[in-house]
Amino acid sequence: MPGSFDEREKAYEAKWAHDEELHFKVQARRNKLLGLWAANEMGLSGTPADDYVKAMIQAGLIRKGADPVFEKIQSDFTAHKLAHSKHAIHGKMEELFHLASEQVRSEQKS
Repeated sequence: MPGSFDEREKAYEAKWAHDEELHFKVQARRNKLLGLWAANEMGLSGTPADDYVKAMIQAGLIRKGADPVFEKIQSDFTAHKLAHSKHAIHGKMEELFHLASEQVRSEQKS
């Protein structure tokens, strides 16, 4: 049984790396979908909507604060005088996380 511990350790590390990569892809996709939704809610289209989606993805990558994506949406909705509760925004974030997860997993199978 020499090496079996090392093999298990390497397998565990590979699984962890794969899971982290998958989670990153799902989060990025969720942020993109969230950006599209928020842009639509604010009446943005075309280049301004595309720019907003990019800004949303960036907000997720920077990770300053407790939840930078939520904070950005809440701030932008307030600036646009849109009344979406924290609960509604978090609900949409969760809904789109599940959709993003399905999309990414489906693409992985292809």
